[in-house]
Amino acid sequence: MDSVTKDLLGLISDMKEGSEGAFNIRENGSCAGVKSTKHIRIEPKPNASGIVIRISGDTKHETVFIPACVTRSGINDLAYNDFIVEDGADVIIVAGCGVHSNGKEETRHSGLHHFQIGKGAKVLYKEKHIGTGDGTGAKKIDPVTDIVMEEDSYMEMDTMQIRGVTETTRSTTAVLKAGAKLIIRERLLTDDEEKAYSDFSVTLDGEDSGVDLISRSVAKGNSYQEYKSVIKGNCRCTGHSECDAILSGNGIVNAAPALYAGHIDASLIHEAAIGKIAGEQIIKLCTLGLTEEEAEQKIIEGFLK
Repeated sequence: MDSVTKDLLGLISDMKEGSEGAFNIRENGSCAGVKSTKHIRIEPKPNASGIVIRISGDTKHETVFIPACVTRSGINDLAYNDFIVEDGADVIIVAGCGVHSNGKEETRHSGLHHFQIGKGAKVLYKEKHIGTGDGTGAKKIDPVTDIVMEEDSYMEMDTMQIRGVTETTRSTTAVLKAGAKLIIRERLLTDDEEKAYSDFSVTLDGEDSGVDLISRSVAKGNSYQEYKSVIKGNCRCTGHSECDAILSGNGIVNAAPALYAGHIDASLIHEAAIGKIAGEQIIKLCTLGLTEEEAEQKIIEGFLK
């Protein structure tokens, strides 16, 4: 691994040399390191670029790292990753992507992740995205996540875009069976001329399934964000969607949460709020010795925490 990859790994996954657990490190479209464990097997896909992660039902509170880094301009990296989580497993998956460019060419990583989560399994999925480098070429990250959750399974997704990504399209679809619970926390920061598109579609097909989808974002500079979500309740189920955004400078946010109730016992709620930082918050922090810029940054950090 080159020094840029090592720096990116620290930013997106907190992974360090000697970290325990299974891992697969992707660098510029190739495998830079891989390790399986007794309960977590990582194998290359036979007919496509990417890996298959098999997590046995005996897995309890183990962590697997699967970061991807692109460190050279002009690379268009595409990976297809399958996560097969057996019944009863309990696992933490730490993903994330860093794109670094010092050139004029567009640099991009697209990750297509498919999750098959077994009955009673529990998954915590953590993902950070960042763009770095002084290059003028676009730095793009386009994650696609497809989830199928079996009965009584649980998944929590914590996704965050830190900074520096010129454009991102984030697509997430999920189908939940009886008793399955899905929690999604998205946090986004855009600045300058950056663009971010988020598209969520969750289908509740099983009795007593539920989803809680919360997106928090800050649009600074001349950046643009677009948020779409659809929750479909086809049975007795619960669904909640919340989109909160802060505008700074000339930032623009377009939010369109939607609900579809296909059953009389589907209980679905959505909320959306977009606005600037309240002036009294800035004034209060300025009285404590902060400049207006420092006060705004503190408020944004707390909002996205």
